[in-house]
Amino acid sequence: MAAKQPPPLMKKHSQTDLVSRLKTRKILGVGGEDDDGEVHRSKISQVLGNEIKFAVREPLGLRVWQLLSAVMFSGVAIMALAFPDQLYDAVFDEESVSSKTPIRLYGGALLS
Repeated sequence: MAAKQPPPLMKKHSQTDLVSRLKTRKILGVGGEDDDGEVHRSKISQVLGNEIKFAVREPLGLRVWQLLSAVMFSGVAIMALAFPDQLYDAVFDEESVSSKTPIRLYGGALLS
């Protein structure tokens, strides 16, 4: 006696069924307005938020400060790597340092 084969499974194409797509989007919570009045096109945009909020330009003073601080840190780091004795003398008013290794490590950490 041969076992009866079950009929092949019929897949429902939710891409073509507009009512099914609408129900799916309502269940996921996308496509409608939220409390802020924003319309989310996907769950990812709902979780991450609207990218327009992050397209704000920073003030010019902030950009200048970032540039100046980067130049200062790089300058002190290069001075610590190339001329550790002069940097030690500029910072401390004591006698000369016995080992240059800690100053060069400091310069490497600043440069990185």
